[in-house]
Amino acid sequence: MPQFTEQFDVVVVGAGHAGCEAAMAAARMGLKTALYTLNVDLIAQMSCNPAIGGIAKGHLVREVDALGGIMGEITDAVGIQFRLLNTSRGPAVWSPRAQCDKQAYRLKMREVLESQPNLKIKQAEVADLIVEPSLVLEDQSLAVGRWPLADNTGATGLADGQGPTTNDGERQRATGIRLRDGRTVGAGAVIITTGTFLNGLIHCGEQQYPAGRSGEPAAVLLGEALKRLGLRGCRLKTGTPPRLDGRTIDWSRFQVQPGDADPTPFSFRTRRVAHHDSQVPCYIAWTTPETQRIIRENVHRSPMYSGQIHSIGPRYCPSIEDKIVKFPDKITHQLFLEPEGLNTHEIYVNGMSTSLPVEVQLEILKSIPGLESADMLRPGYAIEYDSIDPTELERTLETKKIAGLFLGGQINGTSGYEEAACQGLMAGINAALQVKNEPPLILDRTEAYTAILIDDLISKGTNEPYRMFTSRAEFRLHLRIDNADRRLTPHGRHVGLISDSAWNDFLAKQERHESMTNLLERTRLTSTMLEQVACVSTNDHVGPGSEPALSGAKGSGQAEQSSGVEGHRPMTADLTSAVGQNLAQLLKRPEITIEHLVPVLHALAPEFFREDEIGVNPCESVAGLSSSLRNELKSVETEIKYAGYLLQQQRAIERLRKAEQHTIPQWFDYGSVSGLSREVQETLIRIRPRTLGHASRIPGVTPAAVSLVHIYIEIQAKRREQAAAI
Repeated sequence: MPQFTEQFDVVVVGAGHAGCEAAMAAARMGLKTALYTLNVDLIAQMSCNPAIGGIAKGHLVREVDALGGIMGEITDAVGIQFRLLNTSRGPAVWSPRAQCDKQAYRLKMREVLESQPNLKIKQAEVADLIVEPSLVLEDQSLAVGRWPLADNTGATGLADGQGPTTNDGERQRATGIRLRDGRTVGAGAVIITTGTFLNGLIHCGEQQYPAGRSGEPAAVLLGEALKRLGLRGCRLKTGTPPRLDGRTIDWSRFQVQPGDADPTPFSFRTRRVAHHDSQVPCYIAWTTPETQRIIRENVHRSPMYSGQIHSIGPRYCPSIEDKIVKFPDKITHQLFLEPEGLNTHEIYVNGMSTSLPVEVQLEILKSIPGLESADMLRPGYAIEYDSIDPTELERTLETKKIAGLFLGGQINGTSGYEEAACQGLMAGINAALQVKNEPPLILDRTEAYTAILIDDLISKGTNEPYRMFTSRAEFRLHLRIDNADRRLTPHGRHVGLISDSAWNDFLAKQERHESMTNLLERTRLTSTMLEQVACVSTNDHVGPGSEPALSGAKGSGQAEQSSGVEGHRPMTADLTSAVGQNLAQLLKRPEITIEHLVPVLHALAPEFFREDEIGVNPCESVAGLSSSLRNELKSVETEIKYAGYLLQQQRAIERLRKAEQHTIPQWFDYGSVSGLSREVQETLIRIRPRTLGHASRIPGVTPAAVSLVHIYIEIQAKRREQAAAI
């Protein structure tokens, strides 16, 4: 055992969005935690757009918050424009988005981190990982500070698929890190969340130089160290657009895009966002045929098309030159001019990610009406970086080859702050649980987008930066933003991330939900109530649209930006025949929304509305409902209105869970399964799925192959029993 300069329970390397969540989770769970970063002044730096959320990404932030993470609360404190997207569609795809103050975000994050007990922030470059042979212990109780290790047969003290084991029971273990200055730091678990810094290489036209982000050094030593440990890697690419001086923009030439009148917070613990009354607008711009001409004439100078860049970029966030090449018939492309903060004139040009030379970027900007005189503060660029093949990971985000080493964020092949944050949180939770010698927290893909992201990564891997979409979820009506707390807060409470006060608030909210549902189910519509319901239909803009669309978002970009809170359709149907029905049955009608029933519900349950000012005539006050109260009511409405769909999904969820219960033992030998192709055998040996359901989601593994594995599990189990009896 080496002599360490310092010793911590958990060490986190990298202080981006994944690292901050990982460090906070471990510290809040009572473990002595250290967070290492190259520059403490750039903690949680928003290197691309200073926005949080969006289609499906907003779901991830809500889930992080429900589990006890901090991204949602930070966003509510520093967001300068809030919008609830996709409200013209069904509630399955509603998603919050906030434009943040870039500087305020990192300052607030640092303030929260520095005030957290058990957490120390360190500025230093991590150069290497310290690993030692992982001893095989017959007495599982001796494996203090980690999950039970494999015995000589490969069996574990945990259910199959729950713990980090190998066929032969031999495995290295991470015991600390080595800093560039020679110091060594011991740790019970190490979490690496290095973002784009591993061997990062920036491209801007023909120019290229090593960097983790513009103006910051790349992490070359750590990148090479991970390669030496035998972790399979790949090279990915992402990019960023130019930033402009807002004082040089002709704002009169653009369409204004305001925030919601009453913003929906990200955090379930936020009553009202900080900048509720001081939101700033964004603006919509368009490219021109001249823009297209300039890009076409210079596309050969783009590193993507000159051969200078060989790695793959994000398919769903293409560069402006990529759009022109791949969509030659599209004459114009939408851009969004978004402020980077309240105390800066810097403007982010969303939709114009590029790695073209600086002089070409300037020419492109001048071709856009309103930007002819715009001054470019920072040019756009592309960055290539190393990532680790996520099929190297367990569901806990621990590496299969090295015990005690967890990875989170872009190092696992994802894109986006939100995808990074949910991974960082899960890595932090599971690293802490391992050190505490407690069972890991493994979410099922039927209960969280976070689980879908992790399951997709470890089952399929990725050859491009992975982005979350609602279409990736089989049960997206079940995985809504409004019920993320019901799905996940009990998990957060169990591991110690939900405080007593937050837990009490959660229980009270669930009680209100159940009480309102029961009220709707037992109350029958009368003629007097019908008059109150009808009066609301004349009000405009009383809430999100109520179209019963259940599909996912059509895509990113314009679809994400163009949604807003809309008024519901005026009620024109004759409801006389509905008199005598209960209110829940009435709410199932497509033309009826929960807002129509507010006057009735206020009279029946005034305590539910105690925090909102409902006047003598509630019909005139419906539009004044607070976002928190409206969201609680919409959650009740959704579960009543779509009860049939939810029941169908629940049955499908049960079928999927049964498939997930068919575990594949760690000792299972794929090589002896007659009938499996060599390609399938190699894939299964490399990924080592934990269940038959997991195996069925691996690309190239056919239903026939899964059936063969199922049969041979029994065959091999009998052979092992017979061998043990001899």
